Amino acid sequence: MPQRIAVVTTSRADYGHLYWPMRGIEEHRDLSLDLIVMGAHLSPTFGRTVDLIEADGFEIRARVECLDPEDSDAGMARTIGVATTGLTEVLADLRPDILLLIADRYEMLAPASVAVALRIPIAHIEGGDVSEGAIDDAVRNALTKMAHLHFTPTEVARQRVLAMGEETWRVVHSGAPSLDHLRLSTRPDLPSLEATLGQALSDRLCVVAYHPVTLQPNTTLEADALFAVLSTWQEQIVFCFPNADAGSSELARRAREFCAAREDATLYVNLDHLTYWALLERAELLVGNSSSAIMESPSLSLPAVDIGERQRGRTRAANIIHADPTTAAISTAMRRARDPDFRDSLRGLVNPYGDGHASERIVAGLAAAPARDILLHKRALALDPTNAAFCHDDENSTRPR
Repeated sequence: MPQRIAVVTTSRADYGHLYWPMRGIEEHRDLSLDLIVMGAHLSPTFGRTVDLIEADGFEIRARVECLDPEDSDAGMARTIGVATTGLTEVLADLRPDILLLIADRYEMLAPASVAVALRIPIAHIEGGDVSEGAIDDAVRNALTKMAHLHFTPTEVARQRVLAMGEETWRVVHSGAPSLDHLRLSTRPDLPSLEATLGQALSDRLCVVAYHPVTLQPNTTLEADALFAVLSTWQEQIVFCFPNADAGSSELARRAREFCAAREDATLYVNLDHLTYWALLERAELLVGNSSSAIMESPSLSLPAVDIGERQRGRTRAANIIHADPTTAAISTAMRRARDPDFRDSLRGLVNPYGDGHASERIVAGLAAAPARDILLHKRALALDPTNAAFCHDDENSTRPR
């Protein structure tokens, strides 16, 4: 029988990354897909993006309502608790061979915790990366240690996972699967994109993707400087809706007020992944603190201004311009991003996050995974007494047959 792979998706952000791995699982003769949808996907506030999943033709095996209505850190914690209860029933019933999770969203702690208790092996995509300014960093590292197979977005990330003591056979440098859309997906052309958005697009479009900085007590404080700079910006602006984190409603409110005062600014609650990619292809620059700037914009040689602490520590390509969360720093960075010489310098840019073949490597890794008992029994590697480094040539790191 095919190996049953359960995949959890919680929002538009991770769904765009999981789309091609899920297609690959569906098409592989030795794998079958059990899709679990939860969190912001089921919320009208965040665009009820479960409808997009169904429109794409995926069969949903289970839905878990868990997103707490309170926009706070306590609400985030309750979301984890409710999700854990709901997923216990789902995963105890499905008992998949492997649970596939991605990235670093706080609600992913719920399926991982349930899987550990139920002795379900976990495969994790995008471990080993760094985002020191958000709780995402701690979540990602926790998921890495709870997981049994790892598909890392960069070679540096692979080395970090190995440094955490993971056996070499468990760790594959796959690349980021969101980049597979550039190779495999057909993005809307300009007339179709403008029809979807309901407006004409300028050649000098600025896309803003900004989210709460969850490691700070005031998760929206760094946004003050951004909105101050945007108030002086003379070109067209498109805002993407913030993630479902503490402070998201405040950011959404400010974006709505900003757009209400300007005819050339629009906030979109939900941009599906192909529309978003097409929008970035038409943009002059991307501004904010989203991981999509770090991971995806290099593939388009798109100048991107990364603001503040949220993505601190990430591997960066040459198109990323960091700016402290001050009006002066952001203004300077946005002017540099628009400089024709800077854009010309990005010709032939190589994205460190991958080549558009990540889903193939992920699916191949899942299909070649050893039996459950082997996956579950992780072995501690020997330490090199000269520098306390893990010895990955130890016999325990050899892939079981």
